[in-house]
Amino acid sequence: MALQDRPVRYTYDDYVLFPEDGQRHEILDGEHYVTASPFLRHQALVRRFTVALAPFIETNRLGEIFPAPTDVVLSRHDVVQPDLVFVSTARRHILTERNVQGAPDLVIEILSESTRRRDEGIKLAIYERFEVGECWLADPLRKTLRVYRYVEGRFRLAADLSTEAGDILVTPLLPGLEIRLAEIFA
Repeated sequence: MALQDRPVRYTYDDYVLFPEDGQRHEILDGEHYVTASPFLRHQALVRRFTVALAPFIETNRLGEIFPAPTDVVLSRHDVVQPDLVFVSTARRHILTERNVQGAPDLVIEILSESTRRRDEGIKLAIYERFEVGECWLADPLRKTLRVYRYVEGRFRLAADLSTEAGDILVTPLLPGLEIRLAEIFA
């Protein structure tokens, strides 16, 4: 294959040159992905998760929570913008002025029709590869939440919760936190 025929593998250096156009830009395994601004239902879920998590995290001095757009630089070829990111006090060394440099303790992705395959596929695999502590996949259509926890070198499905079952989210990552799914998906 000739040099010019090689596929481009984007890096963080390329990423910082992408335009600030109101869209979400990410680099996943060196490929550039662009997603339009999310729908209001998506943003409402981000707000509800933030309202449920932020006071608990701040009151207990557990770390920092950041909504998108927040750049998480996992490697030169992997720059993601999860919908919400939590970095514990113990891992605050990965926080810089511009972004998160390394695997957060928790990422939350709100699924949508345009991002579902990417979030459940390539992004979940990337989060696992870089040893993100937990990944929550919230599905606004089904009103469900799947919790993946990094255990023994891989992600394991730790909880498959739904509003229909009246489930309450708890996690060892944030001891004492209880979130009623019905309040998130109201």
